[in-house]
Amino acid sequence: MSTVAVENTSDANLIANSGALAGAQVSLLKMQTKDLKVYYGDTAALHGVNLEILPNRVTALIGPSGCGKSTYIRCLNRMNDIIDTCRVEGSVLLDDEDIYGPDQDVVRLRTRIGMVFQKPNPFPKSIYDNVAYGPSIHGMASSKDELDDIVRESLTRAGLWDEVSDRLDASGTSLSGGQQQRLCIARAIAVKPEVILMDEPCSALDPIATARIEDLIFELKAQYTIVIVTHSMQQARRLSDKTAYFHLGKLIEHGDTERVFEDPQHESTRDYVMGRIG
Repeated sequence: MSTVAVENTSDANLIANSGALAGAQVSLLKMQTKDLKVYYGDTAALHGVNLEILPNRVTALIGPSGCGKSTYIRCLNRMNDIIDTCRVEGSVLLDDEDIYGPDQDVVRLRTRIGMVFQKPNPFPKSIYDNVAYGPSIHGMASSKDELDDIVRESLTRAGLWDEVSDRLDASGTSLSGGQQQRLCIARAIAVKPEVILMDEPCSALDPIATARIEDLIFELKAQYTIVIVTHSMQQARRLSDKTAYFHLGKLIEHGDTERVFEDPQHESTRDYVMGRIG
């Protein structure tokens, strides 16, 4: 079982509260990548990334455009599998199990690790059917009433139920941009994932919608492990517990968000967070 030393009081409390504290080291990882390398054809996109992701925390991935953030997050639920020229080496562990193992059921994996993309992408279906789709195809509801409960609970957790409860038959694409993104989050959590990946989920939204999504992320981390790619350093500071800085396909620095921004250990991290590069 993977172990890591407790980094700070907050992390220690997380484990102590779950009854898992045991000596100087504790099992404290939800996901982990070991020597993760990604190639597109002969071009290396990631160079041996080792990163630990804690449960019920928000981990922000930051860095200049083209640094490998999105490539990395897409490795965490095997989205890169759909790219013919992409080759992944190393390991990605979920609860100590390699998700790239030969016996891994990728469809099942993606119910455990949900994804929210940069632009809202609701299905061309009703609001209800957008949320019900995953639970239906995975046989998670034994009756219409049970499916109704899942839809209602998911929309409520996504902060959308009060706004759409009287028009569940309306098309998901009829909603505003911010509402569409919350619908996509509701769709992701409807299949009861353990991890939610978010690739710049607010970049296409206005400030008011962005604030709603950020508030939602704060609420969701009590139940889910969240990894978010963001170009906004302000958003990373507001939202995340941990921050990982990528540059030219390499993980340069990772640690508590406050420490990474206030006392970066690497010159390139310092240049980025101070706006000298980016």
